Amino acid sequence: MPYRLTVIGTGYLGITHAACMADLGFEVLGLDIDADKVLRLNSGELPIHEPGLEPVLRRGLESGRLRFTTSYEDIAAFGDVHFICVGTPQKRGEYAADVSYMDAAVESLAPLLDRECLVVGKSTVPVGTAERLADKLARLAPAGVLTELAWNPEFLREGHAVQDTMRPDRLVFGVRSERAEKVLREVYEPLGDVPIVVSDFATAELVKTAANAFLATKISFINAMAEVCEAAHADVQKLSEALSYDDRIGGRYLNAGLGFGGGCLPKDIRAFMARAGELGADQALTFLREVDAINMRRRARMVDLARELAGGSFHGCVVGVLGAAFKPDSDDIRDSPALDVAVTIGHQGGRVTMYDPIALDNARKAHPELSYGESVVEAVRGAHVVLLLTEWQEFVDLDPEQLGGVVAARRIVDGRNALDAETWRSAGWHYRALGRP
Repeated sequence: MPYRLTVIGTGYLGITHAACMADLGFEVLGLDIDADKVLRLNSGELPIHEPGLEPVLRRGLESGRLRFTTSYEDIAAFGDVHFICVGTPQKRGEYAADVSYMDAAVESLAPLLDRECLVVGKSTVPVGTAERLADKLARLAPAGVLTELAWNPEFLREGHAVQDTMRPDRLVFGVRSERAEKVLREVYEPLGDVPIVVSDFATAELVKTAANAFLATKISFINAMAEVCEAAHADVQKLSEALSYDDRIGGRYLNAGLGFGGGCLPKDIRAFMARAGELGADQALTFLREVDAINMRRRARMVDLARELAGGSFHGCVVGVLGAAFKPDSDDIRDSPALDVAVTIGHQGGRVTMYDPIALDNARKAHPELSYGESVVEAVRGAHVVLLLTEWQEFVDLDPEQLGGVVAARRIVDGRNALDAETWRSAGWHYRALGRP
């Protein structure tokens, strides 16, 4: 392979990108400032849960093509193409994104770049960030104009990150020169025939935020319909099914429920609104405020439904909660609707016991005030109300008759519309779900 790659930042994006690029045959050096994480990665241990990623990581390490370091000097000397994959979380108390980790990465790397190379941003950032970082890179790098910036946004879904990296539906290159475009095309050539969109920096930055805003809008739209269905005694599942046959709409992400969470959608749409305001285009995105509000109302409605089934109060009520991660096939609890609902019920006097197949340790660290079971049965034993809040297949496949033998009362609220209502009702359960009679 003509290029040696580095990856700065080893979160979901960074680890996946580094491991997959090594699997494609590149020599890859990953960097993180957390020495313990680097030690674990070099021993083949994943600090996150991502299906299919661990064998890819181990193959890279065993082949000698992949390793990790804490040294910026090492990656500057090693790499021809440097991918920046650091986090851009929401600022505390604000909607805006915190891009300080991105600035810190450029400021640490740039003074060490004394030869021709390409620095590639992959993180989700407010539009205009790349332009500013390109200027900073040119100012700080000894190689000057031989050190160039490009923007190559990621489109990974947690739980499908390896697949999305190795078989992407499109690649976006935000570049200023033919040289930068040529390098990126050669880096991604092993992926085969993938649609490529070449653009300026600003458009490349906007692609990711616009995609997330559209997805969030679609999810919140069907959840808004769920609110109307509850008021009209209609069934949002049947409504969604009917809409899905319209090829202008489609059925993907049109499932009403507890709403979205995680480390991307909530903070990205808020950062998008904040940046639009800074640009004087805030009116263009005012609809995203309602998208966000609808999403958060689903959590409150879930608590209300659970309280109704509990007889109007959570005091003295045992609540079994199934799910802690924001989505199945992930251990990510960032802005998790499931955890939010569980914590709220706990604050209102409920005795909450939670179970999740993967995210239990993360939930326990974040909220030690809750109780945790090591199995579904442990979580729901003696429960007056059961809540399904993350649609793990293990929960979808539950036997309602068997579960009914360990609860105090057969009452369940399906926060993801993932269960067959008639099956559960036939087993004697009082079944409720968001947006359904």
